[in-house]
Amino acid sequence: MTLELNSVGRQINTNWIVRDLTFSVEQDECLVLVGPSGCGKSSTLRLIAGLDECQHGRIKIENRDVTLSKPSERAVGMVFQSYALLPHLTIYENLELGLRIRGVRLEQRSRRIQHILDVVQLADRANHQPAALSGGQRQRVALARALLRDAKVYLLDEPMSNLDAQLREQIRPELRRLILNQEKPTVYVTHDQSEALAMANKIAILNQGLIQQLDTPINLYQNPCSLFVAQFLGRPQINCLKPRKNQILAIRPEHLKISDSGLPCRLIAREWLGNTQLLYLESAEGELRMVVDPSFICPERVFVQWDQSKVFYFDVATGLRTS
Repeated sequence: MTLELNSVGRQINTNWIVRDLTFSVEQDECLVLVGPSGCGKSSTLRLIAGLDECQHGRIKIENRDVTLSKPSERAVGMVFQSYALLPHLTIYENLELGLRIRGVRLEQRSRRIQHILDVVQLADRANHQPAALSGGQRQRVALARALLRDAKVYLLDEPMSNLDAQLREQIRPELRRLILNQEKPTVYVTHDQSEALAMANKIAILNQGLIQQLDTPINLYQNPCSLFVAQFLGRPQINCLKPRKNQILAIRPEHLKISDSGLPCRLIAREWLGNTQLLYLESAEGELRMVVDPSFICPERVFVQWDQSKVFYFDVATGLRTS
């Protein structure tokens, strides 16, 4: 079971919303789309779901061309960031509504709803209304409703954006388990890097409607194809040194080290991040960020070195990686 997009695009007048999107997602994969606001992440989900017209390219689900199919004919389960739960209905009734509309018999509805409530661990909340649930519980109800769809593809649009950071961290492992247990292709949109790295088998980084790079999380981090990708993925952000011979040199903060000689630097600020400490250093190469042990006491003046094999080189004009 596979989701395939081949040269998919959509434009409004002369403005491309997304362009030349080509990728596939297997039945046991979760592809996460990340990128700056307005880059086309949510628009990609809407094209797959059939909510927006696909003007260019083809979309296939299970080798069936659904490019021109209605949303109801695509068997897609979608979770929105707003949850879209009806406030006057109980959780059970919210879940039952879609099944009833599709003509599922009463005894089958009851069996499926009880099962999915057990899966998302909300069986004891079946008779509660959405207002009585926490944000995390409402998110699980929205996911349960999508899973009840018995879809061929699942699409999740920033499903945890309304939750606080602590709750997102608590829910991520559970949400990933629920997604992978379905063994269906899943496309997941988020603006949160930590969430993307935790949820993804593969990540696609988008910018201005185009996929800049698609790969596993570790390959994206260790082998960015462009300066945009290198700067977008990774916190603290990668250091960019002054250009040399039409090239920008970049190195990640964890690859810098204090030494007896090297680049003279002056400490200008520091941040304690729990298990690490982030130093901000001023140098002739510009401002540098460096990760060190939390117990390290940094003097005002230090020398910094780095392993040359860890340096990325990018073309000044195009931003593309040269070595």
